Amino acid sequence: MALVPVGSKGIGHVSSLTPDLNMEAKSGFSILLIDNDQSLLAPLQKVVADGDASISYAASVHDGLETCTECSFDIMILRDELTDGPASFAIAEFQAVTDSPEIIIFSETGQVDQAEHALKAGVWEYLVDPLPAEALATVLKRALKYRRNKATEATDSLQVIRSQLARRGIIGRSAIMQNCVDQAVRIAQTEGNILIYGESGTGKELFASAIHSLSSRADHELTVVDCAALAPSLIESTLFGHTKGSFTGADRAQQGLIQQSHGGTLFLDEIGELPLSSQKKLLRVIQERTYLPVGASSEQKSDFRLIAASNRNLNAMVEAGSFREDLLFRLKTFYLELPPLRLRRSDIAELAYYCRDSFCRRQKLKKKTFSPDYLMLLTAYDWPGNVRELQHAIERSMTEAQESPTLYPKHLPSGIRIQVTRKKLSQEQSAGPDDLPPPSLSAGDDEHLPTLKEVRERAVALQEKTYLTRLLRVTGGDIKKSCALAGISRSRLYDLLNKYGLTGRSPQDNPSL
Repeated sequence: MALVPVGSKGIGHVSSLTPDLNMEAKSGFSILLIDNDQSLLAPLQKVVADGDASISYAASVHDGLETCTECSFDIMILRDELTDGPASFAIAEFQAVTDSPEIIIFSETGQVDQAEHALKAGVWEYLVDPLPAEALATVLKRALKYRRNKATEATDSLQVIRSQLARRGIIGRSAIMQNCVDQAVRIAQTEGNILIYGESGTGKELFASAIHSLSSRADHELTVVDCAALAPSLIESTLFGHTKGSFTGADRAQQGLIQQSHGGTLFLDEIGELPLSSQKKLLRVIQERTYLPVGASSEQKSDFRLIAASNRNLNAMVEAGSFREDLLFRLKTFYLELPPLRLRRSDIAELAYYCRDSFCRRQKLKKKTFSPDYLMLLTAYDWPGNVRELQHAIERSMTEAQESPTLYPKHLPSGIRIQVTRKKLSQEQSAGPDDLPPPSLSAGDDEHLPTLKEVRERAVALQEKTYLTRLLRVTGGDIKKSCALAGISRSRLYDLLNKYGLTGRSPQDNPSL
């Protein structure tokens, strides 16, 4: 790994596989340039010549990720094609290990798929310029100005909001989740339509409720409509209402859910399940905020904020002809995509504590502690059912454990344990023994020569495993002491222990967590 800090103190070089606990604390704004060469350092250094910021350098995606585990960066500048792969497809990894940086991707030619992926991930800018030095300097100035303004905002109120959201069940300190929270807070201050996308169990209704509670309509109702549960013959009367005698069984007039949401928020969950005929009528409602009750001769008005959600790819449905394109355009004034749990594994432990505490409050039970093995297994599982599946697994574990004060892997459903075991065995079989030395590079074996990336990754893995083994021996396997000594978070340590099949000693869990 090559890390070159650049600033008022000159240029230095740090090469290390483990955190340097003596590294000088960061002051001002930190910038990381990830490029195949250092030629862009000089023009970018001129931008920070006043000492307000410092620039560090890494030569590859791998080196950049290693650097981010040791330092937090405000701005990251990445070349689109690096020696170990496209930078655009590593954005989620950078967001997971550093604190919500402004990410700038630059390219001399541009790649459509990479640009689309980068912009969807929320990068500050995707810059295409055959001579990027001057343009990057301009973009960096704008990004620094934005970051300075962001730093001087009233962060106390944002922290209060985040605490409120946590009490509502929106849990997660990962960068990707905090980005969703920040987006939700900003969107809540507007009146535009919102489309929330996410897999089943990612918390779409929780976010819709949070946006409503933070909006100017919080004093009115949030009307939730599960479009998947509406009978096709009753969709229009349920949404628009009906007059007396408008159809068989309509013995009295009935107000629809759209009118009930007047002054408040209308949440259409799983909107992709609506048939095309209903989509057409809903289109006018969204455009004009007017609707025609079944059997009525005159339209009525309803003032509501619209939030829609779907776990289906509506763009693909448009191409297939099962969803109206004009309706999709009107739904997506604002777009919020919630990440699956497998992409924010660092949040799993915090979510597990929240689910445990909620279950104990409801059932009036004494809190149980989690063994390190239990949390490591939770982190290793892919959670296809996302947070909802995690919640059910925790509740089942609490029931299975009975009088045991601590939860162990054996208390989890067997399907989860089997999936994690299969995944681990598959990885071991494909990767080979970790403890074997790097392959010989003797003459005559050129056709079997591994790539530089493979050699580097294997060497790093061997050093990491050796370090962690010694760390556990020094601390007696105590997780808290190991985190303090290594200078990493508990969730990061669990990830590494799980990766190398190591186990820490059960700590005295804090029941207040």
